[in-house]
Amino acid sequence: MPTFYTGDIIQGTRVIRKLDVSDLEPGKKHRFFFQGVEMGTGQHWYVPVVVAKGIQEGKRILMTAGIHGDELSPVKAVQLIMEQLDPNQMSGTAIAVYDLSRPAREYMQRDWPSAEQGYSLINFNRVWPGNEKGDDAPTRHAGILWNHLFKNNVDVALDYHTSSTGGDFTMFIFADFRNPAIEQIARLFPSEQIKNDAGEEGSLEMEFVKAGIPAITIEIGGPRIFDRSKIPIAVEGSMNVLKHYQIIEGPINKTSEEAKTFFGDEFETIRSTTGGYLDLLVDLRDTVTPGQKIALQRNAFGDIVAEYEASVEGQVSAIARDALSEPGSRIMQILYNK
Repeated sequence: MPTFYTGDIIQGTRVIRKLDVSDLEPGKKHRFFFQGVEMGTGQHWYVPVVVAKGIQEGKRILMTAGIHGDELSPVKAVQLIMEQLDPNQMSGTAIAVYDLSRPAREYMQRDWPSAEQGYSLINFNRVWPGNEKGDDAPTRHAGILWNHLFKNNVDVALDYHTSSTGGDFTMFIFADFRNPAIEQIARLFPSEQIKNDAGEEGSLEMEFVKAGIPAITIEIGGPRIFDRSKIPIAVEGSMNVLKHYQIIEGPINKTSEEAKTFFGDEFETIRSTTGGYLDLLVDLRDTVTPGQKIALQRNAFGDIVAEYEASVEGQVSAIARDALSEPGSRIMQILYNK
């Protein structure tokens, strides 16, 4: 089915309900609003889409930024990538999709606020591939995006994220090394750490992999900001992927080999055993060893109420930036080789 235009125009941009990149004019950048699921009022959530279609045929690379509403560095990274692309010098297509979880983005929060069951919060990266007749709006929205925006348009997928509010991450990649093409893509990024990871059920990455489409998840540091140190790393790796698939010409730049990326296949996740204030004794990318003290927790009087140690040798990947920690809250994740 060809690209379907609704006839609506929002802020000068045409609205589509179905995308088929094969019928778009080559040698141009095309800008759309994609019509997603309806709100309770009957209006729609609209998702910004930019398609850079090369003058020659080639691979189709999808870049998604904004599955979670508090993840902003991915938007800047993908914008910078698209700015560098000249469709008249390209062989293939680059598709950028921003702000997939529109209501979460509007409120700068991680999860989709659904009116179902009294304003429940739903993780939009656990409902893929969705269902257009599902039990809640996010599941239906994912189904609409999957069936009418992604399906039959994608050969390779790069899904950009950050840590959630209250936390922080290294420049990190999740990739399923059981697929050699996926491992190859991941190694093209000069990232700080890479985890050989089978993926999370219901995530966009895993659904692409199930569909036979190489995909990785790229974590660009912390939430709610433009991380100026990590965004360039994400851009450089993404441009390497575009060059690898001959969408654009040019030499491959810095990769994981030159960056001396740390590789692991397992996390040790350390959680609070009590409530209190955190004193972190290590930071992102620090190397830790078994028995090393990594955090203290104090009560309101300043008394130490808990001490935490690493039980593995590895590197710190994710940490809590919120100083107050409830019981069960994640303090830290350490990447190591199982």
